Amino acid sequence: MTDWNAYRAHLGDSIKAFAALSPDTIKGLQTLDGAAARTGKLDAKTRELIALAVAVTTRCDGCISVHSTAAVKAGATKEEIAEALGVAVALNAGAATVYSSRVLDAVDTVTA
Repeated sequence: MTDWNAYRAHLGDSIKAFAALSPDTIKGLQTLDGAAARTGKLDAKTRELIALAVAVTTRCDGCISVHSTAAVKAGATKEEIAEALGVAVALNAGAATVYSSRVLDAVDTVTA
């Protein structure tokens, strides 16, 4: 996939179709999405930087598409986005390290 604008438009159409089939699901998502913004503790740019880092860790192309646009519109620079993505990379590496230790623990419980 290289055309993020076309993907974003397609995603919007697909979600509208999903909303027609399951309106309460989309309403629930919209409620969750707006809940964090209502506290007013983080600005929009910070929320979008977090969203991009989470999008990377969850491997969600839709989230990447939507929140990339929102982050830029909220004033995030490419350098700030790169720093947030660096946190995501470090967190994934850290999680892989923790889960690697869990594998070793599990292997220790195996009797041949």
